[in-house]
Amino acid sequence: MKSRLQDLTLIIALFSILFLITAACSKGPEETSTLVYGLTLAPSGIDPHLNASSELGIPLRSVYDTLVFLYPETGNFVPGLAESWTISPDGLTYTFTLRHDVTFHDGTPFNAQAVLANLDRIRDPNNHSQKAVFMLGPLEEVELIDDYKVAIHLSEPYAPLLDSLSDVYLGMASPTAFETWGTAEYQFHQVGTGPYRFVEYIPNDRLTLAHNPDYAWAPSIYYQPQAEIQNIIFRFYEDSSTRALALESGEIDIIGEVPPHEASRLSVNADFTLYPVSIPGQPMQFFFNTQLAPTDDVMVRRALIHAVDRQYAVTTVFGVYSVVAQSPFLASTFNLESHNPTPDYDPKTAEALLEAAGWTDEDGDGIRSKNNIPLELHIVSPPWGSNSEVAQLIRADWETIGARVTLEIASGFGPLKEIQTQGEYHAIGINFFGTDPGLLRSFYSSTGLYNWTGFSDPKLDQLLLQASQTSLDPNERLRLYQQFVSHVQEEALLLPIRFYVNLVVASKRVEGLHFSAQGWYPILIDLRISH
Repeated sequence: MKSRLQDLTLIIALFSILFLITAACSKGPEETSTLVYGLTLAPSGIDPHLNASSELGIPLRSVYDTLVFLYPETGNFVPGLAESWTISPDGLTYTFTLRHDVTFHDGTPFNAQAVLANLDRIRDPNNHSQKAVFMLGPLEEVELIDDYKVAIHLSEPYAPLLDSLSDVYLGMASPTAFETWGTAEYQFHQVGTGPYRFVEYIPNDRLTLAHNPDYAWAPSIYYQPQAEIQNIIFRFYEDSSTRALALESGEIDIIGEVPPHEASRLSVNADFTLYPVSIPGQPMQFFFNTQLAPTDDVMVRRALIHAVDRQYAVTTVFGVYSVVAQSPFLASTFNLESHNPTPDYDPKTAEALLEAAGWTDEDGDGIRSKNNIPLELHIVSPPWGSNSEVAQLIRADWETIGARVTLEIASGFGPLKEIQTQGEYHAIGINFFGTDPGLLRSFYSSTGLYNWTGFSDPKLDQLLLQASQTSLDPNERLRLYQQFVSHVQEEALLLPIRFYVNLVVASKRVEGLHFSAQGWYPILIDLRISH
């Protein structure tokens, strides 16, 4: 009898297993192995070596591996495609020993020659890299020591180099692929070494990735060695309301950069989870043009800062999800917020500064003038991240103190850069993200690629150079950056608004969602779909 009971138990167990397998299969491959991610603005280009869009890293962080990775919880660098590295005592040479077991998705072996080819591609002036080239800092030469050892030589110490090398913009691409397809076409045929393979990119429609079954070199920041989800489709939704509706209808599974009012609404729905993700780097900000009157006058710039009710702007546009920024940079390891904060909203002081600078309402029409020239200001805003909504509030505040203000909203990074090159603006919005304040040098040094203030000061140049030295301990670097903040505040070079918090909302069936140290990029290899 006991034997029969055991046999019956075994038969029931087998039928249970068969039922579960059949039930899983009946869901179909699309339901069980495909995730759809809703992106915002469709970028003008998605080649990470050449383009600067923050969102391109959301899909491509999982197509490309980097030499090193940055551990989100500790801020420490861990091995990636490089299994180890050393830094020379003078901080001028970084030597990387590479893994021997890595191949690109097209079968090309990863080695020192591949590293050289990638860095040469980024540095080639004919390729017009928008971001990656400046992330390399003062790179002077790439030396091939042997097939799996490469040295990066710098002309001067550059502390942010490892941070840069951990970002997707310096991800390693197959030299075979970018040589085969050329600069213009490579973005449609991208090949990396990551846990997902690039399948297709249809501009303004979708980007598709497929699981890489050969992936066997996952870094320690990944929780799983292999991806469970077979296919991930990224769709572009420029209208935030349409994106939210697509999430609610089940058309997509995850959306980022959710407007605060939508985030609040979705967060109380039991079908979704809200993930507020802090983004390290520069705040939403507007730089003043110091090369064009009247913002060439520091008293006018100070007045314009006092005139803006930044707390009202942040509360109105971002609700409870953001705080007012007080400094030009914020990361967990370099918090400059408490040092010499930006002056508070004080319209009376703003008016007094303008009066002292000679700007008065001579004819009582509400517009200030000086020597019969009206106080006219032109604001240029990028289209992303609610910059335009904030810019409208800034315009209203500046009009209140007697300025005639025009607002121009650029359609993308390319047009924004064209406007900046022409120099016909008084305040312009731009910011980059990153975990090391060394990126500030590109924005505030006299010869910086993104010195959109046009400000030039040898003292500030020297301060930024010193702060970027590798040999300094973190406390000394922090002290130097605090001096930098004081100098920038004294010269009133920028109007900081708020530090970025990316509001991500996901369906409850999505599990394992977490983000890279850079904040923007979900770790796709660790995602799971529950049923």
